Amino acid sequence: MTEVTVVGAGPVGLAAALAARHHGARVTVLEAGAEHRGRPGSRAIFVHRTTLDLLERISPGLGGEVAGAGLVWRTRRTLWRGREVYARTYPGPAARARFTSLPQTVVEALLRRACARAGAEIHWGDAVREIRSGPGGVELVTAAGRHWRTPCVIAADGARSQVRAGLGIPLDGTTAGTGFAVVDVAGGPGDDAAERIFHYGHPGAGGRNVLLVPFRGGWRVDVQCRPADDPGQWAATAERWLPALLPGTSGAQITWSSAYRFHQRVAAAFSDPHHRVLLAGEAAHLLPPFGARGMNSGIADAVAAADAVAAHSRAAVAAYAHTRRAAALANAHAAGQALAHLSADGPLRRTAQRAAALLAPGWDRAGRWLDRAPYGPRLRSVRY
Repeated sequence: MTEVTVVGAGPVGLAAALAARHHGARVTVLEAGAEHRGRPGSRAIFVHRTTLDLLERISPGLGGEVAGAGLVWRTRRTLWRGREVYARTYPGPAARARFTSLPQTVVEALLRRACARAGAEIHWGDAVREIRSGPGGVELVTAAGRHWRTPCVIAADGARSQVRAGLGIPLDGTTAGTGFAVVDVAGGPGDDAAERIFHYGHPGAGGRNVLLVPFRGGWRVDVQCRPADDPGQWAATAERWLPALLPGTSGAQITWSSAYRFHQRVAAAFSDPHHRVLLAGEAAHLLPPFGARGMNSGIADAVAAADAVAAHSRAAVAAYAHTRRAAALANAHAAGQALAHLSADGPLRRTAQRAAALLAPGWDRAGRWLDRAPYGPRLRSVRY
């Protein structure tokens, strides 16, 4: 029986554990945090259809369970300084095949239950501190002084990955100066009233760009800050500006708030030289939330990593590292194009946006461009 050690019990690590168990491997998961810890940092709320299909493949019934727990918003709407420039409503059955929207904490809870059913063993509260990889396998040393010897490791231990650092693999790329404040508000709309809204130059936010996304049980509010703004301060004072962006939320419960910047960083390699360690998720790449590229691409990494390990072949691991790194680079490039559109720093971009807003009422293509451009181009040639 194949042995696999997964480092990290976030959604990517749990998906890797499930995928490895699907292949019949004996799986141990090492997680630095406590079992019922809070989840700081960025949280995903959007699960693509491709991801639901992957979850269904590695744990029959799980994709449907995640889809059923989420919300499908049927209308997408874009406004320009208070004026609507694009709107589209999808029919119910077609929309339900495309995605689901729910808190990452719910996705993780469903994944943990699936891992328990599948027999994946999770060790909580013991962080990996050292890693040594060689032709014969991998040795991990944890904060508690425990030594784990394992044939292979799938590292899903996040943006500050100790495994990646221990292997000496750098993250190449950039982090933009543009900051964003993000807030989750309890009490989202019902299925029939749910709409995703992107607002260029929202009057209630002093002309800043605002994204409003409903999910099961709440709203995600994302504000693009200006260079002189402090994104952390914006996130911390959300109760002051939130009612102007989301009417009816005065006194509403803010369940989470944070600040982030656009990262476009990809690991120089997705495996070690011995093809014993495979990086996945934020251990391998840092991507911004726009376009829902983070968790979705991470789960695609996780399943592909487990497939490669199950093949018992150095060539399969090398192929994983090449293919998934190419996907990460494509996602990072798409994120960069989205940020360039959002920032509109140059006169040509600003002119193009204003022209599209003026033309949109009579030219549907201009409205579609304004609606889609903030998320970057669609990637048809790679699986997130």
